[in-house]
Amino acid sequence: MGEALLVAAWAGLCGVDMFNGIFHIHRPLVVGTVVGLIMGNLEVGLLTGAAIELVFLGMAPLAGAQPPNPIIAGIVGTAFAIKSGLAPEAAVGIAVPFAIAMQAMITLLFTAFSPVMHKADQYAAAGDTAGIERINYLGMTVLFILYAVISFLPVYFGQEVANAIISTIPEKVITGLKIAGGMMPAIGFGILLKIMFKKSYAWCFIIGFVLAAY
Repeated sequence: MGEALLVAAWAGLCGVDMFNGIFHIHRPLVVGTVVGLIMGNLEVGLLTGAAIELVFLGMAPLAGAQPPNPIIAGIVGTAFAIKSGLAPEAAVGIAVPFAIAMQAMITLLFTAFSPVMHKADQYAAAGDTAGIERINYLGMTVLFILYAVISFLPVYFGQEVANAIISTIPEKVITGLKIAGGMMPAIGFGILLKIMFKKSYAWCFIIGFVLAAY
């Protein structure tokens, strides 16, 4: 229970940071590392977080346009990797569907919150800064609770449930997840390079790739 509560609290803080803090503790590399530390396996947390980070390198939320959620991906992927002994690549394949589901939930939450913006406009017109602050704190509180609840469940149900879920998946599907998980970082890099790649930086990319592969 204590382990699950700590992960839930960490997820809530990361969820608030993603839309308000901008300290980038919500990135999968950081999320997975801290989850690994909480769950007693820092190495797997770091490796899994790094693998998931590669998938989400070029993805960032822009107003109402929400990408698959990197926080839930980092938490679920790391939790499954630690509790079920999955390879980081396979954990990536499992984490991404959860990230897509959370993407839909965040979009729904933002839609539900849209009428609140009109109330904020009214407070602004009246010079009521305290009212605006209350709305901001309300949004952060709702985000914290949502992330905490969603992250609490996979950790709380423990290794038995995680192993039971994994055991129902055919070996061919697990192999497919490993292959897909290995390919997804290429998608993340592709999105990132499409945005910011310059020919003058090509040598840095090539050297980095060779060193990483070596």
